[in-house]
Amino acid sequence: MSDVRTTLARKVEAARDHLISTTQRLVAVASPNPPSDTAEIAAVTEALLREIPEIEIETIEPAPRVRSLIARLRSGRPGRRLIFNGHLDTFPLLEGLPWTVPPLGGVLKDGKLYGRGVCDMKGGIACSVLAAMLLADHRDAWSGEIVLTLAGDEENMGSLGTGYMMEHVPHAQGDGNICGDVGSPKVVRFGEKGLMWVEVEATGTPAHGAHVHRGINAVDRLRVALDKLKDLEEVPFQAPPIVTEAIAKAKHISEPLSGAGESETLQRVTVNIGTIEGGTSPNLVPTHAIARADIRLPVGITTDVLAAKLDEWLAPLEGVSWRAIRRFEPSFTPPDHELVRRTAGVAAEVLGSPPAVNMRVGGSDSRWYRKYGVPTVVLGLTPFNMGGADEYILVDELLAVAKIHTLVAYDFLSAGQ
Repeated sequence: MSDVRTTLARKVEAARDHLISTTQRLVAVASPNPPSDTAEIAAVTEALLREIPEIEIETIEPAPRVRSLIARLRSGRPGRRLIFNGHLDTFPLLEGLPWTVPPLGGVLKDGKLYGRGVCDMKGGIACSVLAAMLLADHRDAWSGEIVLTLAGDEENMGSLGTGYMMEHVPHAQGDGNICGDVGSPKVVRFGEKGLMWVEVEATGTPAHGAHVHRGINAVDRLRVALDKLKDLEEVPFQAPPIVTEAIAKAKHISEPLSGAGESETLQRVTVNIGTIEGGTSPNLVPTHAIARADIRLPVGITTDVLAAKLDEWLAPLEGVSWRAIRRFEPSFTPPDHELVRRTAGVAAEVLGSPPAVNMRVGGSDSRWYRKYGVPTVVLGLTPFNMGGADEYILVDELLAVAKIHTLVAYDFLSAGQ
């Protein structure tokens, strides 16, 4: 390694206590979504960022208390712009869960750091902030600029957070983006499945449950419609070979971390019928029923294709209607892109073994960057009990992710100097 890279790596290791305390300061401030109120966590994060000399900070608030930050660190020389993206909001606290530690306590115990949002993704933000802080001390060794886009509204799909910044702030975009959202430092994620949430509704005619011949059962109509909805899992499509090959190659590392079957799930349409409601009493023929489902799409098929199938299959069913509640397309950065290769190389250097390079099952704000043509990788912490009681991360991983973010950013911005 060059002298600067060696120094940066050593400074990350020396900053272990600082990294832990930064994560604890972020965890200590509740930022649950709903209600997507990130005003207080944005204020704490801004105070952390102002410890970096000559950093420029803007506050973005497209809706009351849905607050995001853009922090800009310039080298003073022309070059590329690297984005560190993260989200400030978390899952709800759900204090009724059987927590054994305070949800906002940031308890450090046995090499684990606990708290709501510590893995999703306040620990990842702490890593990116430390990377920017250390690189600020060596801005003579790289060119261009570092921008941190720290967003609200991610758990609500990001239209008032990262999506808003991408549309309205030119320097929220750049030549590459590193996101520290949950995953594993052992897996470099270069893309993610798309999403379509749908609502299927059925109506009927009332009657007494003993006189079913006089009524039309809305639940029966809905059952037929939901069978059609599940048929979306069989719609044929063709994924790009570069993606299918990467998923296959990553399987032996990625599946032990993310669960057996991940590789197959990444390559097919999945339909999860999450809620069903209908009727008021067992002895009445229901006149209304509604279901909501989460559909995930692999690379190679679009929401338009699935919407057209639903129109075709459900339109002939009397008393049945459907609508899309949310939708976004699958997206990926080519796994052989420079940013992906550099991230994989640094992760191998830091961890001592090559990481997997794979797609991501869940969604993230990285899709907004890919939508605007910005190459993106996601590399963050392993989530333990995410969204449940005693959410935690491993401190050793926190240090590893911080080192990877720091060195990838240095390599990306010093290339060609």
